[in-house]
Amino acid sequence: MSAGECLREERVRLGLKQEEMAQIGGVTRNTQGSYERDERRPDTGYLKALHAVGLDILYVVTGVRTPSPVGGLSADEEVMVKRYRSMPQEDQKSVRRFLQAIADDVAKSSN
Repeated sequence: MSAGECLREERVRLGLKQEEMAQIGGVTRNTQGSYERDERRPDTGYLKALHAVGLDILYVVTGVRTPSPVGGLSADEEVMVKRYRSMPQEDQKSVRRFLQAIADDVAKSSN
């Protein structure tokens, strides 16, 4: 896969539109599109900004996913944890209650 294809795949995995990813990376939507079409190469500032929201830089640059440490989180799980941590405390409480309700329901179903 090309760097642009990997970048697009990462954008989709992160649930971002081109415009949203461009804004996080500090570029225009047109520039974002040119990165994804392999017409231009992103700079390190762009990659660092996107890494902060879960972009796998190694994957974009090499096409090889960053390995998760044994027992560690997958790339998708890391994104979810970062998003959770960026939420206000009240929203975090709501998420915990929701997940607990699901876990309780699954436990009841398996008995």
